[in-house]
Amino acid sequence: MRKHPYTKLLERKRTWTPVKPTKGEIKYGAEETIKRALAIRHMELPVGEFIKEGLEKEVPDNARELLESNVKDEIKHDLALGYIVEAHGADSQSEKEALLLRDAWMEHPDHCLLKALVAERAIFFVLLPFFRFNGDPAIRTVAADISRDEQIHVGCNTLVCHELGLSASPSLDKLRKATINWIMQPLGINTTDKYLDKNFWLDASDRLMYEGKAPQLSETKAARMPAFFEHSNVNLPQYA
Repeated sequence: MRKHPYTKLLERKRTWTPVKPTKGEIKYGAEETIKRALAIRHMELPVGEFIKEGLEKEVPDNARELLESNVKDEIKHDLALGYIVEAHGADSQSEKEALLLRDAWMEHPDHCLLKALVAERAIFFVLLPFFRFNGDPAIRTVAADISRDEQIHVGCNTLVCHELGLSASPSLDKLRKATINWIMQPLGINTTDKYLDKNFWLDASDRLMYEGKAPQLSETKAARMPAFFEHSNVNLPQYA
């Protein structure tokens, strides 16, 4: 008997536990953008709330267990990113502006699961590679762990939204553009390092939104991951 796609996605999950890391060196030129990207962690819990709200509405029964598991993941992501902020410090202005963006997402009238899908596919899927190319060893490790979860979340939410016949409104797309533009605003244009080029990341967000894939991010699979010997033990997540 063939397994349902929701079951397959649930079975792909791996348990990991966030740990408090030590501060490492961020790529020169990425510091301010990293602070903005970390401030967007305030959207992790609202995305979980979008999913919880969706569970109260009509969703496919065979997707419920997976969706409930995804809500727990968002709590873990918020904790892991919060630990990174504790290590690196927060920028108060970025935190304030990120909360305003979070409120705009929460107040937007599109279906809650659709908002979760757009945020994860066209915002988080851009920020996680940005962290992996420009962050310190702890940031790169957390980004890799969150990425594994988010791939499952996006697969699930794509299937659910398709089953429910949902598609993003122009105003939600506009909010997506405003969010990613705000995060990447400190970067330059036509830089010698493409991973510090604002247009590289904005184009990736557009392509993920409209095509569901961004070929320029395929190198993420080969993005430098820290070797275990580079880490202090406190920086290594605990895996089940």
